Amino acid sequence: MRNLSPWPMLAMLLLGILFLREPRFQRGEEVFLRWLLENSQTRGATVPLTVIEIGSNPLEQKPAGEKESTEAFLHTGGSTISPLEYALFLQSVLEFQPTVVAFENILKWRVRDKDQEQVFLDQAMRVPKLLLGAELTDTPDPDAPVVELTTFKQVSGRRGELLEFSGIGKQPTEDMRLISTLGFMNLLEDANTFHVPLLFQYRGDVIPSFTLQALMLWLRVTPAEVKVELGSQIVLPQGRKIPIRADGTVLVDPKAARNARRMNLNELLLAAQTREKNGMTTAHLENIHDQIVLARTPANPFSPPDVFAATIATIQSNHYVRRVSWIFDCTVILLVTALAGILHRVTKDILILGATALTAGYCLVALAIISQWGIWIPGYLPLGAVWLIVLLNLFSRRKRLSSGVPSPIV
Repeated sequence: MRNLSPWPMLAMLLLGILFLREPRFQRGEEVFLRWLLENSQTRGATVPLTVIEIGSNPLEQKPAGEKESTEAFLHTGGSTISPLEYALFLQSVLEFQPTVVAFENILKWRVRDKDQEQVFLDQAMRVPKLLLGAELTDTPDPDAPVVELTTFKQVSGRRGELLEFSGIGKQPTEDMRLISTLGFMNLLEDANTFHVPLLFQYRGDVIPSFTLQALMLWLRVTPAEVKVELGSQIVLPQGRKIPIRADGTVLVDPKAARNARRMNLNELLLAAQTREKNGMTTAHLENIHDQIVLARTPANPFSPPDVFAATIATIQSNHYVRRVSWIFDCTVILLVTALAGILHRVTKDILILGATALTAGYCLVALAIISQWGIWIPGYLPLGAVWLIVLLNLFSRRKRLSSGVPSPIV
């Protein structure tokens, strides 16, 4: 029987250390995270969030002469959204006295809709806390006046990784800004749907995103009461803590949006009409005064991705996706290093079958852990190391056979 070879063990140890120290390799683990989030079960109960979907896809035209059923009408909306339709939405939703009404889309209409915009403003002024979407930019109009925004004062940690902007790009008209609070909806450039920014850097100061602003309005929290620890957490009153990375993002399961109540504009109008006639409505609409109402137009090609509802639901439920401790990675490296020195004694068939079974079992365990506890364990590090060992062993066996050296007897 051959003695243990130190070279495979040393190679696996060095590769493992390189993996831990190289950020590009660690970002590769997010591909495995995406797979876990897409295939895991949704955690948590229903949260105090109601999403109202306004509008339908304008590209889906019905054939001439085809009539729409009552059920189909209740599950669709208009192909174009006018200020009057938004005003009708506000008139209906105000019947249920919501705490916060947030518009995910940037409300800015054409000049010819000025009269309709006034109708919307008349309804919007009745909303206790109105949040309107806007976007920041790093190339502002040099002639535009500098807008002063409310900033966080209790901020610790390095700000170098925060998304940095110097001006406001797209925003509602001035009349609407006077009666509302702006929430900035900028996302990461790579369209990442599970790392959602909660903080931005605006002219050297730290400001909240659309999601965090909505939650602050809902909790009746001012920026002076918020403590930001970059790379660690955002501390809110009442003991709420939001874990964040150094870039101000929170890790979100996109499926968390399923814990919110969803309905479309037509269903809301019907519920409001029923309430007005006989004073009866469904229970979840009666409780809407304690909730955030998020209005969005999912069919609009310029509408942002449906990540804000998932982020709000994640923070409201306090169910976060967390990565396992780095101690797990170190343990995996040590185990793989030990295996690299002894697997040459195993036959080729058993080696391949064992690696296949280990891969399948590990993926099932990872899915169970993230579904039950929301803990994300890495996949590329352990599974990649196992299959690298398999390939190295197969290569060394073939090399020994070609050189006439007999394989070890097990």
